[in-house]
Amino acid sequence: MFSRFTNIINALQTLDKTYSNSEMVRKILRYLPKSWMSKVTAIEEAKNLNILPLENLLGSLMTHELSMQKKYDEEDKEKKKKKIVALKSSLIEDSEDDDENQELALITRKFKKFLASTKKFGGN
Repeated sequence: MFSRFTNIINALQTLDKTYSNSEMVRKILRYLPKSWMSKVTAIEEAKNLNILPLENLLGSLMTHELSMQKKYDEEDKEKKKKKIVALKSSLIEDSEDDDENQELALITRKFKKFLASTKKFGGN
């Protein structure tokens, strides 16, 4: 964003339209997304925008962006970990159910064979 802004400002300077440092700082702060409004308010309250260098503003915004990205990355990792744990536990439960169903089926088959063999030999 800053490089695009600089390119536009430089192009305007070639057309004899110049902006003061405070005007450029205010323009950047004005066009930041709504998710940045808390940071914009903090900068406006804490610093004098008339003497704030553009480079300092850029450094402050980049620091904020990195901290926000780190926070989102940590939240994504936590969500992925929770999903993996839930998936593993459900797979274990499914395999236990399958084992129980297989054992029950085996016992049922053996019992049917036993009944069939006793009828052949005339047993009660």
